[in-house]
This record gives sequence, structure tokens and C-alpha cells, in this order.
Amino acid sequence: MKVLFIHQEITPYLKETPMSLIGRYLPQGIQERGKEIRIFMPRFGNINELHNQLHEVIRLSGMNMIINDTDHPLIIKVASIQKARIQIYFIDDNDELFAKRKFTTVDKNKVFFEDNDDRTMFFSRGVIETVRKLNWPPDIIHCHGWMTSLVPLFIKRAFKDNPLFSDSKVVYSLYDDDFEGAFRDSYEKKLKMPGIIAKEIKWLKTPTYANIQKSALDFSDAIVMASPNINPEVEKYARSLNKPILEYPGEENYVDAYNEFYDKIK
Repeated sequence: MKVLFIHQEITPYLKETPMSLIGRYLPQGIQERGKEIRIFMPRFGNINELHNQLHEVIRLSGMNMIINDTDHPLIIKVASIQKARIQIYFIDDNDELFAKRKFTTVDKNKVFFEDNDDRTMFFSRGVIETVRKLNWPPDIIHCHGWMTSLVPLFIKRAFKDNPLFSDSKVVYSLYDDDFEGAFRDSYEKKLKMPGIIAKEIKWLKTPTYANIQKSALDFSDAIVMASPNINPEVEKYARSLNKPILEYPGEENYVDAYNEFYDKIK
């Protein structure tokens, strides 16, 4: 089984949080249980390339993607965690979206970046385009963090006819990662792509945190309660969908629970 992990945070590249620790140890544990894995995260500007030994993968880089009428180069970098025998692919743009700011999703004053909507679009599409270049058909696509929230929509609609993803099951993890405010009102309009129907993304007309998560859940095949405390509105909606749910497995010895869940839904 091939499992594609798409993470907003992974330690040691970013500080330790419940989400970044899962990003570090879940893929390793799943690989040790015999599954083939690939791991992606954004190359935020506060990730030190020299210290973490990131280097560009020339054969995967070179594509340009238009986000909000602006052309952005898609740069793929990679780093290894030697003792875990895993590689992490980083989605970069050498531009304003990620590389040139020294923060993740909020600025030095803890203000939410206005263009986090564009960054979410670039990251989600960048992962999919890179997997296409790798010609690597994932059986499971597991998304962690709201910056991965467009992946389920893209996989199930914009790329539904691509044979690489036709049998993929999308798993979406819910965390205690609320943000205040909302994406810009233009978010829904910027998602015009073949296969994406306006009435199916109704939640994104008002792109608050809860609505962004609801839209991701609509296009996911299974759900993980990855935190003990989840936005109540989002949790209630998730449980109303009658999709397979993995309840919060705790902070220790959780790998077997995830591994069995993958086997069950596939």
C-alpha cells in the first residue's frame, strides 16, 4: 500500500506541536509496518535550508502555477531524516508566498497572513503536480492541517479523471488548529477549475475556518479526530456525514490505530 502524507507542520523543521509530532513520527511508523510512503510539507521561510540540508530536486521543479492571476514557480526541495530513513519533499516558490517571509501562517504580530488562501491553493496543487511527476499512485492520501484543505476537492473533482488518483482514498485529520477571521471573499472564485462545480463548494462562499474544514470533509473518504479538542461545529458536521471515523487515538502508541484504519478504508 502506498500512503501519501501531506502535512502543514513537521518537526524538526518547525517547532514541536501535536500536529508536527504526528508529522514526524506517523509516516515513519507506517513505513516500518510495511507501507510505502511519500511526505510533503510547505517550505516556510523560517525553515533553515542549510541547517536542515534541503536541496532542490531539479527534475521535479520548473513548472509554473497561476494563483490569483500571478505566475509562481513551483520549486521542489527535499531533505532526509537519516535515523528514520524517511525523506520529506518541500513545496517552495522562491517568491512571496513562502520563501521570502520568516513565519508560517501569521506574522511577527500574530496577524493571520491575508494571502493564506493563495498559499493554501499553491501548496495543495503543488503537491498533486509533484506526485504526478513522480508517477506515484497513492492508495491513501492523508491530509493534516487546514493548509491541506483543498487537496480532497482537487483529488475528487479537478483530478478525478487522472488514473494516478482514481483509486485513492482521501483521509482528512481534524486538529485543534482554529484561526480567527477568514480567507478573502474571492476564495471561491479563484477555485474555478475544470471539474469543480460552484454548488459543490458552497461552504467556501464564506471561507471561515469551520467552513473550510467542512468543505474538505465533503470530499474526503474518511476522517480522523486527531486532537482531543476539535472545533465543535466542525466535529458535529464530521459526525453527520456517516463516513468512517478514527476516534482520537491518544499521543502514544497511535501508529497501529492509523495503520489499521488505512487497511480498513482501502
